Order: sequence, then C-alpha cells, then structure tokens
Amino acid sequence: MATLKGIAYRNKKKAEMMETSAVQVTPERGVEGCYRGKPGIRQVTVMSMEDWQRACADINEELHWTTRRANLLVEDIGFSAASVGDVIQIGDLRLEITRETDPCSRMEQARKGLMKALAPDWRGGACCRVLAGGEIKVGDPVEIIKR
Repeated sequence: MATLKGIAYRNKKKAEMMETSAVQVTPERGVEGCYRGKPGIRQVTVMSMEDWQRACADINEELHWTTRRANLLVEDIGFSAASVGDVIQIGDLRLEITRETDPCSRMEQARKGLMKALAPDWRGGACCRVLAGGEIKVGDPVEIIKR
C-alpha cells in the first residue's frame, strides 16, 4: 500500500524547507504555512520516494528528500504523463495531478548533476491542485484514483 512518508513546506521564497509530521491542506492555502499554496496548478508538489532514490543513485549521493523542495513524499507511487488528471487521495485530502514538476537550476545549485538526474520520467514529481482539503499525517495511506 502506498504511504505518505514526508511533509514539508517553506514559509517564503528560497527559504529552507521545514518538515512536519502533520498538516492541514486547503484549497485556499495549499499546505498550511507554505508561501506557495495559493490556488493554481502548482499549489502542492508531490514526489515519489523511489524516483528520488533513483535520481540520487544517478549522482552517487544520498540526499535528504527535502533537497528537492517538494511538499509531500510518497512511497510506492510513481508519476508519468498519463497521471495528469488523476487524483491523489490521502484521507479527506484530494489532489488533482496537473503537470510534471520540472527540475530547476536550484537543483543544480544543491548538487551538481541533480537537475539532469531529476529530468527523466517525472522523477521531479507532480504538481497538484487541491480539490478537497484535509488534515494529513506522515504514515497515512495514499491512493491514486484514475480519471
């Protein structure tokens, strides 16, 4: 069964990511406390733990998942172009997958080669819009509902 393995947010642009074990996510604000949570197609970012591990293996370095700057880390789920329109359900929270999270130059600043390692096969994760809010916590089961 797929599981929520991590939750993180940043309270301003370029700030360090802060981890939490539980958080409220709403259509109005995204992940509570995250400066980037305004409504839109990139309201919440979700990354696959396995894809992160593949990217790290490509650069021969073990990096903490928050280096990617994603909001949610999930285990046993992968993303692809076919995922657009699918819904990620975590408790009452429903996130619509809107597009790929493209790796940016900040990844290259974090570690040389990381931007390239995140580029193939949606390894950088998925951008989502909040359809229905809810409180989530690390360890919650995660389900993908196909469109």
